[in-house]
Amino acid sequence: MAGFERSPRSPEAVPTVDADGTQPEIWGWCIQGIGQGSNVGISFVSSTMALTSFSKSYILDFQFSSWYPKFRHISIKSTIIKPLTQDFCNYLNADGIFVPKGSEPESPGLENDDEEAESDDEDENKQYSFPELDAKVRECIAEYGAVFPKLNFSSPKDANWILPASAPLKCTSPADVYMLLKSSDFINHDLDPELVFEGCEESPSWERETYELELVLRKWYYMERNREMRCFVRNNQLIAICQRDNNYYDFLNEDETKKQISTAIEEFWGSKIKPVWTSSNDYIFDVLLTRDLRRAHIVDFNPFVTRTDPLLFTYKELQALMVRSQEGPVFRVIDSRSHPTANVNSPANQHNMVPYEALTMSSGRNIQDFSGLWEQSIVESMNSNDDGDR
Repeated sequence: MAGFERSPRSPEAVPTVDADGTQPEIWGWCIQGIGQGSNVGISFVSSTMALTSFSKSYILDFQFSSWYPKFRHISIKSTIIKPLTQDFCNYLNADGIFVPKGSEPESPGLENDDEEAESDDEDENKQYSFPELDAKVRECIAEYGAVFPKLNFSSPKDANWILPASAPLKCTSPADVYMLLKSSDFINHDLDPELVFEGCEESPSWERETYELELVLRKWYYMERNREMRCFVRNNQLIAICQRDNNYYDFLNEDETKKQISTAIEEFWGSKIKPVWTSSNDYIFDVLLTRDLRRAHIVDFNPFVTRTDPLLFTYKELQALMVRSQEGPVFRVIDSRSHPTANVNSPANQHNMVPYEALTMSSGRNIQDFSGLWEQSIVESMNSNDDGDR
């Protein structure tokens, strides 16, 4: 039978560092087996428990195009666009936040009225345009209604503030897609093969060119974050589950709800994922539960390495769970509004924010043109305020 216990993080566990530099004390609720196997001694090892030796092929198993074809029937509808041109890759790597010409519908507020005053050095300040990619993005938007983008591994969720808060990451034009990608720090990982394969074993026969950047457009719909869970599989054993969103939810702390979620995920993993995922025995996957908490859809897969955030666990804790637990996964949630991990008032990824007006005015402009337009906008705003005071 299953039992409940309130499980503080082990004092020996390596702490996770929050964005503000603090080291939170993680508390949560656990569902774990009581019976044979539960008396196995816990031995904390020097390793963090995350894989320390892994190949490039192991990492590539987690890029979207590798796993999605196998699980498309239980995942969010998505379209993979590749290959991407080198020019588009250069655009993503370029300094500044700006959208390419032609990527959004013409708008009086975005027209460039000083075309005859173009800079003489426009060759030096490249202006990008991707008509073929624009067409593919618009085709996906027409099919899905709206999309949210990601690259091989990473999504620009740290840039969700640039679009309306009521519809985070909802893209209805190519410009929305490009603006999200350009505003994100997270996607930088996918742009550099050295970062993608960081920590991998050396493989003399490996060709760097085998890593190919891909743009993924997923059907957008409003996702209730309180139903999104992160699940940890080690040695082909589901050892832990936790909520993904860093907020407190009353219903997640109800015993019956916790049992229902744990059971649903165990059954989903055992019947839908375990028989199909044969690439490795160690992985992390995210699911979105249906509103009745009885079924699930796959959101993403991640490697069991330290670059993947263990959220309410530490990798050292997960090592202990693998050693002792044979009767089911530990399920951990945020158990109070005062929980040190809980988001209270500060928006996520606030360090990445810039004024929305700065982004909307930058369409198709180089940095000199945009700088002048931005200064002009400030002057006009000040003059308008002065007139209003008279």
